[in-house]
Parts: sequence; C-alpha cells; structure tokens
Amino acid sequence: MPVRLAIEADLDYWLPEPADILLQLEAAALPDQRLDSRALTVWSDHPIAATDGDEGMGQRCWARTQYRLMAQYRATVTVDRVAVDIAALPPTPPRALPGAVIPYLLPSRYCQSDRLEGFVRREFGGLSGGAMAQALLEWTRGALIYRSGVSQGDTTALDTFASRMGVCRDYAHLLVSLARAAEIPARCVGAYAPGVEPPDFHAVVELWLDGAWRLVDPTGMARVEEIVRICVGRDATDIAFMTVFGTAFFQAQRVAVHRLDG
Repeated sequence: MPVRLAIEADLDYWLPEPADILLQLEAAALPDQRLDSRALTVWSDHPIAATDGDEGMGQRCWARTQYRLMAQYRATVTVDRVAVDIAALPPTPPRALPGAVIPYLLPSRYCQSDRLEGFVRREFGGLSGGAMAQALLEWTRGALIYRSGVSQGDTTALDTFASRMGVCRDYAHLLVSLARAAEIPARCVGAYAPGVEPPDFHAVVELWLDGAWRLVDPTGMARVEEIVRICVGRDATDIAFMTVFGTAFFQAQRVAVHRLDG
C-alpha cells in the first residue's frame, strides 16, 4: 500500500571564506517514489546550478557563498514499493553483470571489501545470492551496536568491523563491503525515512540480486516500504548531503520525516 511522507530538511553553516558547496538534499523522482510537491531554497551569494546525481538518480545542487550558508528543503513523497524476500533470490555470477553494475563489485575508499573476503568465506561459505545477502544483513544488524560519536568522517568499514559500533553510515559501509566480498554488487544510498533515531539523513544499502537493485536497511530502523532515496554511490563520499570545497562550521541542522497517512 502506498505511503505518503512529508520531508523537511534545514541546514545552517558558517563559512569564513568563499567556497563552492555541493548539496544533495532532494528526493529523487523514481518509479517507486513519486514527488507530489517539492521546494528547495538555498541562500547563496551566487545563482545555484543543478546537475545530475550518480547513475542518473536525483540531482545535486551547486552553490557558492561566504559567511552563512542556509538551505531549506520541503517535499511530499508517495512511496509505492513492495518489500522483496531477498533470501529467495538466485545468485548472478560476476561475468553476467551489466557493465554499469561492475564498479559496485569493487573496493572503494571506505569499503575495503578485498580485506574481508577471508572472513566471508570462513563464516558464510556455502551460501550465495540472496541467501548470502540475507545472512550478511542479519550478521551486520546483530554484530554492531548503534552509537553516535564513536566514528568520524574518515571511519572505514574495517574500522567498524573492528569496533563493532557506529551510526547508519558505518552500518552501510560494512554491509556494502561484506556483500562485495561475497561477489554481490552493493552501493550506498542516501535517504530520508521515518523512525530514524536520532532524526537525520539516513544511509541504507542497495544489493544487486536477480537483475535489480534491492533496497535494505542494515540498521533495521526504517522499513523498505517507507524509505525515500536521494542518491546512490560507491560509499559515503558519493552520497554526502553536503560537500564543501573549503571550510564550513556547523551552526544548526534539522531533518524531519513524518507519515501523512495512518
């Protein structure tokens, strides 16, 4: 059954010197999520400019300013998506993958999947495809403790694997790395979702299974039927809600997602 969500996001940052800023705040228009209304306002010294997101999903926004950057995003989105039992999906051998999917099978800056291949073989040997994906998802949820303040912007999947703690970004990096180590293409997804605690931009994962990307939340906080995707990428570098080419200092930030039906 379709779910209607109201999304609000507000950013307020201080920039001591002029800088270019790349924003990814807008929900993507996709077959399984319809944008009923949307409005993005950015207070910038220069006109803002839109550019496509990775894989053609959503769009980014360039701004340039000094002193104060403020952005306000409001949207109403209808999500019409059915959760899939990924455990029942068959495997796809690497040689049969579409060309556009292959980069998500390889290690990336924060997802050193090649360093986790031995662990995956030892712990999950004999599994493949959806059964492997489900086992890795359940292991990640059970092995990690959700805790703010224990990771930083440069924390990698290996760091999280060692500490067994982190936030949604860390959960996503670890599951992506484990999946790639198991020869399952995986990518990080920037998203909005109700029920996220504390309320914030959310990071989830898409796994390539049986010819399509399958959405999962390794933290278990959000239901697949209620996740609104913003953008996708290899890791957190590609899905950051704000990338500053210079220096910026946090002043205030707020994200709120509410169900409008039921």
